[in-house]
Amino acid sequence: MTNEIEVVLPLIREGFTDATITKWFVKVGDKINEDTPLAEVAADKIVVEIPSPKSGIVTKLLYNQNDVVPVGSVIVLLENEYSDSVNVLQSEQRKEINTVAISKENIEEEDQTTQKQNISEKPTKRFLSPLVRLLIKEQNISESELNSVKGSGLDGRITKTDIENFISLKKHQEKEPVVKNNIIETISEPVREITQNPAVTSVFNGEIMQMNRMQKLIAENMVRSVNTSPHVTSFIEVDATSIVKWRNREKEEFLKKHGQKLTFMPVFVEATAMAIKNYLLINVSVENTQILLKKNINIGIATILQNGNLIVPVIKNADQKNLIGLTISLNDLTQRAVTGNLLPDEIKGGTFTIINLGSFGTLTGTPIINQPEVAILAVGAIHKKPSVIETSLGDAIAIRHKTILSVTYDRRVIDAALAGKFLKQIAENIEQFNILRKF
Repeated sequence: MTNEIEVVLPLIREGFTDATITKWFVKVGDKINEDTPLAEVAADKIVVEIPSPKSGIVTKLLYNQNDVVPVGSVIVLLENEYSDSVNVLQSEQRKEINTVAISKENIEEEDQTTQKQNISEKPTKRFLSPLVRLLIKEQNISESELNSVKGSGLDGRITKTDIENFISLKKHQEKEPVVKNNIIETISEPVREITQNPAVTSVFNGEIMQMNRMQKLIAENMVRSVNTSPHVTSFIEVDATSIVKWRNREKEEFLKKHGQKLTFMPVFVEATAMAIKNYLLINVSVENTQILLKKNINIGIATILQNGNLIVPVIKNADQKNLIGLTISLNDLTQRAVTGNLLPDEIKGGTFTIINLGSFGTLTGTPIINQPEVAILAVGAIHKKPSVIETSLGDAIAIRHKTILSVTYDRRVIDAALAGKFLKQIAENIEQFNILRKF
């Protein structure tokens, strides 16, 4: 008797109500085994593989690649001649997540297998996902070769990316030339006589690395942004002496009173939100020939993760928060961004983005717009420098704390005059900051 198996999209993580099918690993008619990867799905920064709960034949794919699927929906139908009908929403959900959970940017695959002397036939002590085992088998990777692969996943587990990097490096090494008696020979190909352009014979000397999923997504977003918006950047130097002196005076008391570290970023967020209220065309997005003016001022804070990837948590209604609220929100969002505990809604809905280049000691930069926004502000490092200041007795030279702000804007809707006025307003908000201000 033929029984139908319904494979259901499980709950990937608390708070996620849907996910996007980013890749199908199977097609209708494929014969598959238990634990064979069926699909790769993503929910914001989380990526997982959905394995098959049983052996069988794929009879129908109910969604296409890039479709957004609600949690609990049937995504694929299988046919099994030996087992009763199975619904895997609950019975297989825990197994699926424990087996194939891929954490964020560097897709980390988990699955327990037994030790193999020959990878395709005998078990191994290392944790390998079904997809990794399949790659190992297809590429005939021996156990000794596998032992040389350093896992980048959780607890040193080998990921799909690790295997792909090893395969690329192995192929390159096979083709790398060797020198014998001053004659260049190629191991995998016969030596060919070069009759033209003999200078173009250099061999790549380095390591070939594959982008992980998050790097690919960031790269795609950056290219799409540049291709969508004509980018122009304006700069202004700002005297930040007032906020430096204010912070130095208030930071210890603020830590004792609120249990939060006081940084410069909340001041820049406040100054930016105030400027946006005066120049509302900064707070828009563009759809074809329509300009969408946003009512809420939601400021995203570009946060660099420990692995170098980028995420942008959003402070909603930033213009309605005081410095205490901005400081607490900013510290909370950035800390949870680093630990991977942001909720989906906390990285959505931004209308303007700020990136702090000063944390790397960088003086300034030309950031890329975070689509569908139309502008982004970069804050450079605050540093001391001699400056000419005006006093009641005339000009004088003094040591001041200076920083450079840069705003990259979409020239389709923002011209140089508007960008300049906006940037100058932020600078004035910083320079005129009340040093006697109390929380």
